[in-house]
Amino acid sequence: MQITGFCVPLRPKSHEQDRLAECFNIRYSNKSCNIYPVLTKGFAARMQNHLESNVIRRVMVGTDRSETADQAVHWAAGFADRYDAELFVVQVVVPQYPSATEFGEAEQTRAAADNNDLAHFARQVAGDRGHARVVIDADPALAIVRAAEQEAVDVLVVGNFGMAGRKEFLLGNIPNRISHSAHCTVIIVNTAHSTDEHASHSVRAHLSKGDTPPFEPPLVARATHIAAVMAKHGLTELFGQSNEPDMSIRCQRAKRLRAALEELGPIFSKLGQVLSTRPDLLPVEYIEELALLQSRVPPMTESEVVRVSEQELGVPWEDVFKSIDPKPLAAGTIAQVHRATLESGDRVVVKVQRPTARADIEQDLALLEVFAEKVGKRPALNQVIDMEAVFKHLSTSLHRELDFRQEADNIGRMQAVLADYDRLAVPRVHRDLSTSRLLVMEEIQGIPIKQAPAGPERIQAARQLLESYYKQIIVDGFFHADPHPGNLMWWKDCIYFLDFGMVGEVGADLREHLLLMLMALWQEDAGFLTDVTLMMTSAVNSSDLDVARFQSEIGEVMAKYRTASLAEMQIGPLLQEMSAVSLRHGVPLPASLTLATKALAQVQLATAELDPALDPYDVAGKYLMRLMVKRMGNALNPKTFVYQSQKLKVRVLRVVEAVENLVGVRPGGPKLVVNFRANSLEDIVRHTGQRLALGLTAAASVLASGFTATSTVVAEWVPITFGVVSGLLILGLVIDLLRGR
Repeated sequence: MQITGFCVPLRPKSHEQDRLAECFNIRYSNKSCNIYPVLTKGFAARMQNHLESNVIRRVMVGTDRSETADQAVHWAAGFADRYDAELFVVQVVVPQYPSATEFGEAEQTRAAADNNDLAHFARQVAGDRGHARVVIDADPALAIVRAAEQEAVDVLVVGNFGMAGRKEFLLGNIPNRISHSAHCTVIIVNTAHSTDEHASHSVRAHLSKGDTPPFEPPLVARATHIAAVMAKHGLTELFGQSNEPDMSIRCQRAKRLRAALEELGPIFSKLGQVLSTRPDLLPVEYIEELALLQSRVPPMTESEVVRVSEQELGVPWEDVFKSIDPKPLAAGTIAQVHRATLESGDRVVVKVQRPTARADIEQDLALLEVFAEKVGKRPALNQVIDMEAVFKHLSTSLHRELDFRQEADNIGRMQAVLADYDRLAVPRVHRDLSTSRLLVMEEIQGIPIKQAPAGPERIQAARQLLESYYKQIIVDGFFHADPHPGNLMWWKDCIYFLDFGMVGEVGADLREHLLLMLMALWQEDAGFLTDVTLMMTSAVNSSDLDVARFQSEIGEVMAKYRTASLAEMQIGPLLQEMSAVSLRHGVPLPASLTLATKALAQVQLATAELDPALDPYDVAGKYLMRLMVKRMGNALNPKTFVYQSQKLKVRVLRVVEAVENLVGVRPGGPKLVVNFRANSLEDIVRHTGQRLALGLTAAASVLASGFTATSTVVAEWVPITFGVVSGLLILGLVIDLLRGR
């Protein structure tokens, strides 16, 4: 059996306790001194040496006569025997009826009988040094503490399992309540380990008899269920037919897909929610429908929250938290959030991952991977969904959300991004208490931003919120990707960002293009805006794109929003419509930009509520001007100027060397050789020359035959010979022409 905790009282504190605290690095609180590490052998040895150096005469152990509690009794008996100490075994009976009633008197009679049984048990384990005491009390923890004080015991032993503890969420833990209240040394022993071993032995013994428990491969069962749900909602046609031109039919299919995902459970609902942020992967009808998905998940049980928290903390929760609110603030697919108070008094929120979250997500992702490999190459399906891109995006997003350390890093990174804005903030993370499955953050005790009190602070916060998104996207390339009103809170005259599970990143090249795009919007230059958009999509030289029509639609969208009222003048929705135009023309914008435009649209709705008179184009224009001036100032910095000039020098030299190599003027370098080949043209020229020569020769032969035939000085055979030759040449030319056809 393993010791899992060691507690020394605060009152009365002595020099001996100070030395013990220094030795074991024990902290003192205003209630008592307590620590519950999983003890290493070295720690246990130091504790044992300390106990052996002090006189231990009386040892008490609490029990409720359960199997695990009796194991603690046996451990305490061995401990007492080592020091020849008296052993007091105490049992607390919780009354069910008032003592003055008939049923209450019956309980007292049963308690007396239990005392006799307990005394017999104490003598069995400790001999004549064993004593028993049964107490009737509604509070077992305090009853054991009072019994220890009355018997003046030196060491109090309790087990950490099976003592009717934790019946109430995070409140009824008897061992730790005892350690907080007792004025003597408290040892908490781990009885759960031996119980698990016993259970495993029982299972092995049972299986050895030849009984095999039923087993069903989880992936096969899950795949069968998914296929049945898909067939039930008629989604097989989605994978077998071409893209349907009728909008109403596509909307119906999208609704059926949403219904199927909801029926398949919270994991698939989460998958749909992630996909709803990617209009470049799914048609707009599916994006709009998937955005309505809700993860209807039951809250985690209280024991699950406790188990995960203590697994991650490595100590009982009471060592870290003074209290935890049993009612969850939110229950999601991956985690659940509770309010809590630290021992220091700081109010925090605790995000606890579901025990089966990773296994469930890995299982469904494995099935999706198989599905993508089997049907992802079908042309009909590819007209609707890019399965390879879908699976890659889902896998990356969900694995990122499963690691809460990444969310903590996101919060720290955003804090640096918002350092220049005094009206924007993020919660403080308690990194020493946070792990991959547990996140402890400062509680933002504010109100929704739409309820923020009117005043200059609200106006300043609205402008800073909008401007900060231009900075996040264009300058830093890192932005909060889900700034809906529920993730923005007003507290201490500031806007606090919440929930950093979903963030976006924009590459350097794309940020430069986006900067040019916003400047084109500011100057209402539809032509340049079209050029920048095509550069972003790498479709500048696309031969099948109707550039004139594309530019016309982009200009219509820009004019629509530029002439709108201040309340309707929003750059985010404008960029979303531009993204839709690009999709219609087969040149979708990059995925990171589509996520950024959605986030910008959400934040502009929030700023419109805070300050309806805020002009987003004015905010964007002034910020862009400051940004360009700042960049020009950085370019004029002597260090930057020297660096850029040296970099330019290297690049110019490389260009000169490349040109010299190309034209072959560098000694020993390769020579420029240009070969022009046109095989079909060469054949045509050659055949035409041959036919022309045959024709000219035949014509000359005919003329020669005529001239010689009229001559009186030429022999008769000469014109005959020229006539025969001309005839043969003409015949050959005719045959060649016929073969060429």
